[in-house]
Amino acid sequence: MKASEIRELTVEELEERVEELSLEYTKMKLTHAISPLENPTRIRETKKMVARLKTELRARELAQ
Repeated sequence: MKASEIRELTVEELEERVEELSLEYTKMKLTHAISPLENPTRIRETKKMVARLKTELRARELAQ
């Protein structure tokens, strides 16, 4: 998801995506600890996406 796509989302959609991706990130970390994932870089990508979404939420919060 590109930055321009993130900016187009509503606050509710951003919060929903953060929740979904945070849960997915936690599951991937636990699964990877037990048996290696095929693509462990997805863990890092998911973590960065959560950070991007939270950054956009915070920017909107400060703008109000």
